Amino acid sequence: MPAPSPSAITDLLPASGIALDVVAPDWRSAIREAGDLLVREGVAGGAYTESMVRTVEEHGPYIVITPGFALAHARPDDSVARTGMSFVRLAEPVAFGHESNDPVTIVMALAAADDSAHQQALAALAGALADPGRRAALDTASSADEVLAALDGDAAAAGAGGGAVAPSGTGPSKAGDAAESTPSAVPADPAALADAVPSKNLILTVCGNGLGTSLFLKNTAEQVLDRWGWSPYLTVEATDTISAKGRAKEADFLLTSGAIAQTLGDVGVPVEVIENFTSLAEIDAALRRLYAV
Repeated sequence: MPAPSPSAITDLLPASGIALDVVAPDWRSAIREAGDLLVREGVAGGAYTESMVRTVEEHGPYIVITPGFALAHARPDDSVARTGMSFVRLAEPVAFGHESNDPVTIVMALAAADDSAHQQALAALAGALADPGRRAALDTASSADEVLAALDGDAAAAGAGGGAVAPSGTGPSKAGDAAESTPSAVPADPAALADAVPSKNLILTVCGNGLGTSLFLKNTAEQVLDRWGWSPYLTVEATDTISAKGRAKEADFLLTSGAIAQTLGDVGVPVEVIENFTSLAEIDAALRRLYAV
């Protein structure tokens, strides 16, 4: 998978779309603050902001994709004029109700009017959040320009090697080794592995609307498969809950959040819950379990 353009985020996020030390008493207010920036920038209307709030009300706090960070988004509506993002850093952390990733200090909002630009931006964002140095820079930035520098990779470049494995997750390999190691004796077809079910060569990542967090999770899973050398044999597709229920049996398994897993229920194939969508180590361990390697 080609590396995302380092400017993919900043192409969609102007300095004027960034607000620091914003006061928000609860998660709804935090999302609305991020939505207000989209409105101010002419990216989307107020109706889209309320859709972002309803998405969490309906599907739970699955938008909290990594500790302290929420990616607010919804299905595009008529008020979305163009693809864009906003960034809000809260003055005080806010609980969204996520069991392991609360409290949230940063909320980014995404409005997508196309199928390409935001995918590159999410891939770049995943790299920024997976790098401890760049993630820390987002928490301490004193200006919008410093935020953009951290997102673009100009700040704390030596932090963790630009998207190295985050120090979380458990499994057959240690977190620090997961990005370097590949499954031993990788066959030409993963379905040939002993004790594994025949592969359908498809993994589905799932979120409430198939637009934001599922693409984020797809990107991280693809990075793991690339490191394994398995990308030629497996396809990862991002989808929403409705499509996932209909297509589940086409896939080997589903990757999603705990909140969406509860919404999905029993779909006839394994549903693996991922807590930290930026953790190569956590997803590496999950894939090793699911493919018995």
